[in-house]
Amino acid sequence: MLIELKDIRHIYQLDDPVVALDGVNLEIERGEFLGLIGHTGSGKSTLVQLLNGLLKPSEGQVFFEGRDINSQEVELKEIRRRVGLVFQYPEHQLFEETVARDIAFGPKNAGLSEEEIENRVREALELVGLDYESFKDRSPFNLSGGQQRRIAIAGVLALKPEVLILDEPMAGLDPAGRRKLLELLIHLHRELEITVILISHRMEEIARLADRVLVMDRGKIVLQGRPAEVFTERERLKEIDLDLPVVTDILKKLEEKGLKVRTDIFALEEARDEILSALEKQSQFRESRPC
Repeated sequence: MLIELKDIRHIYQLDDPVVALDGVNLEIERGEFLGLIGHTGSGKSTLVQLLNGLLKPSEGQVFFEGRDINSQEVELKEIRRRVGLVFQYPEHQLFEETVARDIAFGPKNAGLSEEEIENRVREALELVGLDYESFKDRSPFNLSGGQQRRIAIAGVLALKPEVLILDEPMAGLDPAGRRKLLELLIHLHRELEITVILISHRMEEIARLADRVLVMDRGKIVLQGRPAEVFTERERLKEIDLDLPVVTDILKKLEEKGLKVRTDIFALEEARDEILSALEKQSQFRESRPC
């Protein structure tokens, strides 16, 4: 098991307690793409900040490869290198004068040689789809929002993490920026076999990308499973103010109207083909019936 959480509780403001997590148990396998959804305040961001020791739980234990990351025997610096966390609006983390220096910050603090640092910066920029020579000397503050987002992610990737956690990485991006970032996440997961944990309020993205979906409400994990399993729980999701992916919602409404369609489809193109096929079968059936 790569990551395991046991009996986690986390409380903010001990003088006026706010329970952010309440009895969370979770196992994350190496190579998973985990989607994390829930309304604001459900505990998603608190949960992921526990995974690399940025927060220490009030109660319970967080294990990485069987070791309690908050024990004295574990070096948190190593955990944070292996478990990279990209915050919402990560471009707010940019601070260096040039793109190369910003991406190099982590590897430099890790004590790598100048040659290795340059290689890491070059590789990280290429991973996020930006040309090294074209961007290395530019100010990160003069780039577009989507480019800044990718630079911030490159700074995490330069440490070559085994786990990449992203908290609402699509927030504020235009459609083109979201598409490029989605393509990057798919590449990192499928080609580089990085374990990805994605928080997003965009159900379509979670449904398309995740192997497993966790639904959080009031500090607890209330649903989990494959996207097709979780998004069949229409009424339960509505109870906690979450919507189905748009494509799924349309297919379910068509099914309720009598059209025989699959409802475990999340890609728009596949849903279109399914609807057209169902309509054609329905038309053929009607034509074959005797008058």
